[in-house]
Amino acid sequence: MGDGAFLSGKMLIAMPGIGDPRFERALVLICAHDEGHAMGIAVNRPVEGLTLPDLLGRLDVKTSVDMAPDLVLLGGPVDRERGFVLHTDDYMAGEHSLEVGEGVALTATREVLEAMAGHGHPPRRSLLALGYAGWGPGQLERELRENVWLTCEADEALIFGPDHAHKWSKALAKIGVDASLLTSTAGRA
Repeated sequence: MGDGAFLSGKMLIAMPGIGDPRFERALVLICAHDEGHAMGIAVNRPVEGLTLPDLLGRLDVKTSVDMAPDLVLLGGPVDRERGFVLHTDDYMAGEHSLEVGEGVALTATREVLEAMAGHGHPPRRSLLALGYAGWGPGQLERELRENVWLTCEADEALIFGPDHAHKWSKALAKIGVDASLLTSTAGRA
């Protein structure tokens, strides 16, 4: 891929029949992408029964604000015991925050959890994911050529919206694809 073709800040939409149940109907925000690797966070795979207040309690992060019972997400199959916070860029933790795309950043420190819990200036919108999706050199580019993924522009509703069950079809609709017309079998011309 040439300069400017990297996908940081874009969304990957898993095609039906991806062949990996960990990514079936997944919507992944690419957080970092260069010639050596790609890293992303799935934004539509809730961990059933695990809310942000529950997890903060388990981590002994005391909340000083009423927190919505937002579900914690499964960000991907790699490093699942590690938490990653996607958030609006009105909160930045210096070198600990990675600018992902327009208005969105990624932080993986306890400080962002403290801010979300009301200690300091919290981000306007955020989500906590456990684990991430990772690709080695050339792997994501190969998967894109093989039509494993479609891409679309990210927006706050797709990233932070609570309607996880419909984010995948909404992302497809954003690029003019009707999810009901997709099949899990792909052909080659």
